[in-house]
Amino acid sequence: MTRILTFLACVAICSCAGYQIDGAKPAVLKDVRTIAVPMFENHSLHPRAESIATSAATEAIVEDGTYRIGSVGDADAILEGTIHQIQYTQLRSARLDTLRPEELRNTVTLNWVLRDGADSSTILAQGTSTGTSRFFVDSNLQTSRNNALPDALQRACDSMISRLANGY
Repeated sequence: MTRILTFLACVAICSCAGYQIDGAKPAVLKDVRTIAVPMFENHSLHPRAESIATSAATEAIVEDGTYRIGSVGDADAILEGTIHQIQYTQLRSARLDTLRPEELRNTVTLNWVLRDGADSSTILAQGTSTGTSRFFVDSNLQTSRNNALPDALQRACDSMISRLANGY
């Protein structure tokens, strides 16, 4: 009876032998532990979007936990980002006036490059990430857009950090 229990215990222990706690990073980023995030660039016409995007990227890195935030001089890698475009699409219009929107979707497109901290000419990873958000239009369209932008930027940055931390 004890041999059977010992055998079952060995089988149970060996069944998870391939599991790794810290092995999800892409192979090219295996030595990267800290990432510096300088201020993103803004190629859209939305004011202050670069500061919101930079904050969203650092928050996504901290929440993921795979990498730590570092300063530009001490980091293993530097994440440079550009807000390429913010596009608004009408989802629902007013019942009596089809040109007046009631619900909109904003789509944010970020272009990003992860450079080596020691040699900035070496690109470790690069890509494009998008994030969307839906919002209802209040009496002030600009205020509605400003309130919805951080959510779309956070989704785009979450997608970006997922690619850096998990490879997809």
